[in-house]
Amino acid sequence: MSALLLIILVLASTGYVLYQRWSLLIWTGITAVLLILFSVFSSAVVTLSIFWIIFLLIAISFNIPALRKILLTRSLFALYKKIMPKMSDTEREALDAGVVTWEAEMFAGKPNWKKLLNVPAATLTTEEQQFIDGPLNTLCGMIDEWEITQHLGDLQPAVWQYIKEQGFFAFIIKKQYGGLEFSPYAISRILVKLYGISISVASTVGVPNSLGPAELLQKYGTEAQKNYYLPRLAKGEEVPCFALTGPLAGSDAASIPDLGIVCMGEYEGKEVLGITLNFDKRYITLAPIASLIGLAFRLRDPQHLIGTVDDYGITCALLPRDLPGITIGRRHFPINQVFQNGPIQGHDVFIPLDSIIGGQKMAGKGWRMLMECLAEGRAVTLPSSAAGAALLCSYATGAYAQIRRQFNMPIGQFEGIEECLARIGGNTYLINASLNLTLSYMNVKEKSAVAAAIIKYHLTERSRSVITDAMDVQGGKGICLGPKNYLGRGYEGQPIAITVEGANILTRSMIIFGQGAIRCHPYVIAEMLAVQNNDLTAFDKAFTGHLGYVCSNVVRAFWLSVTNAYFVKSPVKDASRKYYKILTRYSATLALVADMAMFSMGGALKRKEKISARLGDILSYLYMGSAVLKRYHDEGAQVDDAPMMHWAMRDLMYNMQEAVHNLLRNFPNRLIAGCLRFILFIRGRAFSYPLDKYGEQVAKIMQSIAPSRQRLTAGVYTPGGTTHNLGLLQTTLEQVLECAALEKKVNDAYKNKQIRGDSFTQRVHAAQNIKIIDPNEAHKLIQMNELRLQVIAVDDFDSKELFPNAH
Repeated sequence: MSALLLIILVLASTGYVLYQRWSLLIWTGITAVLLILFSVFSSAVVTLSIFWIIFLLIAISFNIPALRKILLTRSLFALYKKIMPKMSDTEREALDAGVVTWEAEMFAGKPNWKKLLNVPAATLTTEEQQFIDGPLNTLCGMIDEWEITQHLGDLQPAVWQYIKEQGFFAFIIKKQYGGLEFSPYAISRILVKLYGISISVASTVGVPNSLGPAELLQKYGTEAQKNYYLPRLAKGEEVPCFALTGPLAGSDAASIPDLGIVCMGEYEGKEVLGITLNFDKRYITLAPIASLIGLAFRLRDPQHLIGTVDDYGITCALLPRDLPGITIGRRHFPINQVFQNGPIQGHDVFIPLDSIIGGQKMAGKGWRMLMECLAEGRAVTLPSSAAGAALLCSYATGAYAQIRRQFNMPIGQFEGIEECLARIGGNTYLINASLNLTLSYMNVKEKSAVAAAIIKYHLTERSRSVITDAMDVQGGKGICLGPKNYLGRGYEGQPIAITVEGANILTRSMIIFGQGAIRCHPYVIAEMLAVQNNDLTAFDKAFTGHLGYVCSNVVRAFWLSVTNAYFVKSPVKDASRKYYKILTRYSATLALVADMAMFSMGGALKRKEKISARLGDILSYLYMGSAVLKRYHDEGAQVDDAPMMHWAMRDLMYNMQEAVHNLLRNFPNRLIAGCLRFILFIRGRAFSYPLDKYGEQVAKIMQSIAPSRQRLTAGVYTPGGTTHNLGLLQTTLEQVLECAALEKKVNDAYKNKQIRGDSFTQRVHAAQNIKIIDPNEAHKLIQMNELRLQVIAVDDFDSKELFPNAH
């Protein structure tokens, strides 16, 4: 038996062991058996001796931990301690916030798809569904967005009263304190519907149910604080706000300069131990009308009145609005949205020590508290705003494209419009799929800061694209503001979601991969902790696992690239089966390029924001692609929904491929970049933008009244009748589709010069006169056309009505 055959067999078995991620002991056993067989049947003594020496060096060195430490990991451990930057307390707290969910599986390079498909799809309880069908729909019917934004500059008084009375501020508050205790999924469904009607109303409801005093009190408050404040918040007797952002600390919230000094002072006529606060905050939602202020500040104790620490760090406290020294009430005007938002300043404001949320023991624990709560705000409130806008755009624009006629045909049949509709529908499907996957995990108490950052950034960005396309399709109807306009205010307000709760630029370039690489990687955080704890044994175990993981990813990524994942087993047999294979391939790709980036750049990767952003994009596309596949599976793999699934997946695959391509083009180490390109793109770049045929099918779904359109737009406010803009659109769409054949008869008769008429109504009567249609059909057509004219109508005003102070 030849040495060449032995080399081939050893390499093949090694590759297979690495691909399957079997243990080093299994590789040792397989290789030993091969060498024994060759020793028995081969006479090449010298060659076999060399193989045995190499094998024994590897097997003994790596399988015996004590020897491995001496030969390898001890020196690496010393090197790591020198080069690894020290993790700050704020970084550590941010990383410790929440858990990891499916994104960790994708980062690991070998996803277990059954694990994803077995995650229970989020559902509503009977109580939650009744609230949505009752109080929520009632509230939606009360909202007059034009009156709110143009005339009142605030919610209508009746809307304010209804929100408080019906518990719209009490979604997250437990029932024992008088709250509704709704699930994250239910809260999201409520906000999705509200955001489709009014950003101002939805923001007013959403903020107190995400980052605010109620959330912080429930998790960290003392029993006395909970028992006093939570029932008042649930009933709307207290209006809360939370003050974090200031002029000098926006995205870098950890650097807030607002100070609290521990001292003695007078409170309610008594000399007590407390804190004197000086602060300057802005962009605080509900601040102008808030009665209860949650405040984040840096706590110092120079006189050591509560301990031996000088600087405790970020701390959170509760302040009544009427404390001396607080300046509050002025408003910001966030891009024509009128939800209450404004600055708060405080000068020498004194509070007792028990105003700290959680009491004195929580002094300095504010950053961790905020990180855990911010993740929920990023995962629910802002992605829900994106989903609400996308659902509205799909529902309204699809209907409008069928109703609106140019050149005697629906504008939705023009290919340029069709392209816009495809993007609107495909992105809407993707946005809601990604939101629902995250909420499915949250419903079982698994809250991921990484997943929250992914959907906060990508869903709000895709929503911005959706509403821009919707405005393009609806043209003058979209840009002329007034009571008939259902898109304009949402278009104006879209940048708000992009900006808040971690600006999107920051989220993409620093947070997604910055947190994801450490939280999701199976070994990095263990290595970092081992170094920080000076634990060589833990480091040895983590590093050895990491080394095998990297070798496995090289083999897996190369083989999956060569075969385009053809041999990967898919968990399903429906139209989505091939996409599971592709995502498996790119999961291995991410695992490899992430490790190569961390290896070649080390701590400098934190400053390579464009590299980090592209790595985050790959992780995000994998997560969102998984969400699309899960949605398609959970909804029964409906054949009629397949075009939306195909469009979304092909868009993600193309963008994921291009993210890898652009990462390698800009990778600092060109040798590593060249090796990675060979491994990952040995067959070139295989994916392109979604095919036109999928876009055509998506556009048709959006312009229909088929069940697939209902599934796509499920959650949008759908009033009956024609008094509400959305009700008018749906009623008109149904009549337009019902009358399509009759309208074609009339248009064909006019085209063939059988009838004449300057207006559609004249032509209908002419067609009736020569019995092309009967009187009942003529009545239907005229009624349909009257509704169509109402849909395409825009508002106009007297100048004094718009600008009463104009000269």
